[in-house]
Amino acid sequence: MRILIAEDDSILADGLSRSLRRSGYAVDVVGDGSAADLALASQTFDLLILDLGLPRLAGLEVLRRLRARQSQLPVLILTAADSVEQRVQGLDLGADDYMAKPFALSELQARARALTRRGAGGGSTLVRHGRLVFDQTGRVASVQDQPLDLSAREVSLLEILLARTGRMVSKTQLVDHLCEWGEEVTTNAIEVYVHRLRKKLEPSGVKIVTVRGLGYCLEREQSVAQSAR
Repeated sequence: MRILIAEDDSILADGLSRSLRRSGYAVDVVGDGSAADLALASQTFDLLILDLGLPRLAGLEVLRRLRARQSQLPVLILTAADSVEQRVQGLDLGADDYMAKPFALSELQARARALTRRGAGGGSTLVRHGRLVFDQTGRVASVQDQPLDLSAREVSLLEILLARTGRMVSKTQLVDHLCEWGEEVTTNAIEVYVHRLRKKLEPSGVKIVTVRGLGYCLEREQSVAQSAR
């Protein structure tokens, strides 16, 4: 999946692009509307994350030109001005989703996943791991149809580990993924989140393995199935 970020705030664009790349996306970044329009007209993307307040060419004009070319590319609009009028105008011009700044990075990633799945023609939003089922769109985890009572941090942590089942995830990587704009998460806090999530996952048989000095790893599904026997 390839994403184009059109955002003139270099700090925001850099943080967002690094996070999406760690999630497995190929990401291109442009800082003005003219560059965005040129990139969209000459290259293929799976999602456009579009800031409305772009220099040289306004974000809404970039969107208008994109739809005038009959492009069905999913578009997620970002803006610091969360006015109803702007939201309606953007959606009327063909945007698929809308987020006001500041936003939670984990929520933006979830919306990006939903939009890229939709653009690819759908597909299941459910991730199954043993008896555990995770709905990526609703961001709800359940065991045998019984929802688990997880905090927002615990849900984000589970989402990261599920995406890397059987692979080690360091505390530093978890800090980077769990940190929202303007917030800081310490490695000590990560240990607390992992401990709480581990306890809540016990009914499913899913185990979070700790490798001292390296990080955490969600057991592969085969191991989960064997432990459930």
